[in-house]
Amino acid sequence: MSTKQKNILYLLHLPPPVHGSSIVGEFVKESLLINNSFHGRYINLLMSRSVNETGKTSLIKLFRFVTIWFELFGKLIYRRPNLCYYALSTTGAAFYKDCLMVGLLRLFQIRTIYHLHNKGVRQNQNKKINNLLYRFVFKNSSVILLSEQLYLDVERYVLPWKVYYCPNGIKDYQMEAELFSLPEAKIFKILFLSNLFTTKGVFDLIDACSLLKEKGYLFKCDFIGGEGDVNEEQFNDYVKQKRLTEHVKYLGKRFGKLKEMAYEQADVFVLPTYYPNECFPLVILEAMQHSLPVISTFEGGIPDMVKDGINGFLIPQRNVIALEERLELLLRYPLLRKQMGKDGRIKYENNFTLNIFEHKLLSILQDAIK
Repeated sequence: MSTKQKNILYLLHLPPPVHGSSIVGEFVKESLLINNSFHGRYINLLMSRSVNETGKTSLIKLFRFVTIWFELFGKLIYRRPNLCYYALSTTGAAFYKDCLMVGLLRLFQIRTIYHLHNKGVRQNQNKKINNLLYRFVFKNSSVILLSEQLYLDVERYVLPWKVYYCPNGIKDYQMEAELFSLPEAKIFKILFLSNLFTTKGVFDLIDACSLLKEKGYLFKCDFIGGEGDVNEEQFNDYVKQKRLTEHVKYLGKRFGKLKEMAYEQADVFVLPTYYPNECFPLVILEAMQHSLPVISTFEGGIPDMVKDGINGFLIPQRNVIALEERLELLLRYPLLRKQMGKDGRIKYENNFTLNIFEHKLLSILQDAIK
């Protein structure tokens, strides 16, 4: 049987809300390369419709789960897939929900490959119930990881030869002519683009900006993204407390050309994350795509994207002084940030385009479905 005749059932995340896993899920669903190679059917696993709903329980989310479970049941009865591609959540309530879905797949004896866009197994595996469930879920299954840096998270349950590695990729971007007419920023501009969560380093960056201001530097810092555990009021109150209202702004969500303009007008991209489930932030790839130097941390697969001292800097987590020092260095030496941005763009083109991602994922699926 050719792969064209074989069918894959994709259980993945689709926006809204917009985050790394849902963006990649949309890439997979829209990929002509992958869809022309297999007969694919899709189920959206996300029960949240906004960032604010994430991690919270509600009756509407329970109803959505029941609907998704029966949708899976119906598709399995109608046509048994040769392979199930599953974007598994590995922690919290989402993991327990996924266990019920996996149980249905096991009942129908469906071969499954998990694509992990998050981590946290190692952190939670010592609880007896979690250990039992991880053993159940990963038994005889293959796993796709975004980086070799992430294997440690699942090594207790997944043998090395059952692991595939497939870094994320994003659509290429070429600046449109109308964006060339934008006036160049006259002062150093810092960009943070992620949902406003404390563990993404929101307050760390504000504190670093406060240190820059104390040294007399001129700069602007824009925060872009949805509200998370930090809302707009809390953000603005902290900025006011630090006397940075003329320097630091929260601009809300930005999509399409507005988001591209934010990247084009920035001098450096900063994501000082210590988010425990951080794996492979697409926003870093977007910054590299726009030839921006990146300042981030050693969390998850970030070291695969950012080589310290080459296309940006990696700093210890929650180290405001180290963050301010790297910002100051890039502020003072424009040729350095230009070279780092250029190196980041080259690294993106060689490793992280959507075309590279699609071909790599296709190769993995072809191997897994044999």
